[in-house]
Amino acid sequence: MTGTPQHALPPERARLAAALRELRTGTGLSLAALATKTTFSKSSWERYLNGKTLPPSQAVQELCRLAGEPEGRCLALWELAESEWSGRAAARPTDPPVPTGPPVPTDRADAAAGTAVGGRGTVMAILASVCAIAAGGLSVALVLLAGHTGDSRPSAPPTSAPAPRCRGATCEGKDPIPMKCGTHPLTLASHRTSTGAHLELRYSAECRAGWARMWNTRIGDGLEIDPADGGPSRPYTAEITDGIAAQSYVYTPMTEAGPGATVRACFRPVRGGSRECFDARV
Repeated sequence: MTGTPQHALPPERARLAAALRELRTGTGLSLAALATKTTFSKSSWERYLNGKTLPPSQAVQELCRLAGEPEGRCLALWELAESEWSGRAAARPTDPPVPTGPPVPTDRADAAAGTAVGGRGTVMAILASVCAIAAGGLSVALVLLAGHTGDSRPSAPPTSAPAPRCRGATCEGKDPIPMKCGTHPLTLASHRTSTGAHLELRYSAECRAGWARMWNTRIGDGLEIDPADGGPSRPYTAEITDGIAAQSYVYTPMTEAGPGATVRACFRPVRGGSRECFDARV
């Protein structure tokens, strides 16, 4: 699929397009199959996923449904991209402060990576708060703000979750999204670091495997997971490598974890803090 070069896209639209492509990868659907399961055409999805066109919020919601992910994070990214697209972000000199709170242990992201210009730092702080409390109801407000435009076809009925592609030892070291283990995972434990990063230990009963994820991070932050009861000779790691990754959930590969096993995650901040670990029992 040939797309618009990411460096040529406005930053907020590039982040949204990257998040939508990640969701589409998780569904395992081709563009043609995506069109048959949503109210948007194949050509429309090609434009949305490449960032050529800002998708309507309904398209974001339908892709989240197919991927088995809550809508909050992507609707927050959509709101920022829509503000940038319409010029509302440039026209607004300042934004009111948004209170932050503890993370809600639900699915799917933000940190202000790099330097902020004008109101961008405040906008990214808003995104962090939106994503932290999205499952608590803010996604409803974003849906009300979002316009419904684009292709118009009858809504497709909900589809069942895809079957996982690995189980137990065969999941060792693999990515939970393409393996279909991240569709309906459990949150075993959550932790907020001294630097403000949010961490979660995730587990799929269908795949009998666990992994860790982080958000509200900075470029250079790292996360690792290993089974505290033994397992691979070295832990599996993930690292924030660029600004787009800092705006998203970044997760480690999986490690096998049957009922009763203990898994542990450790966060390594790039600066301003020490290594922090936490664990949970399946």
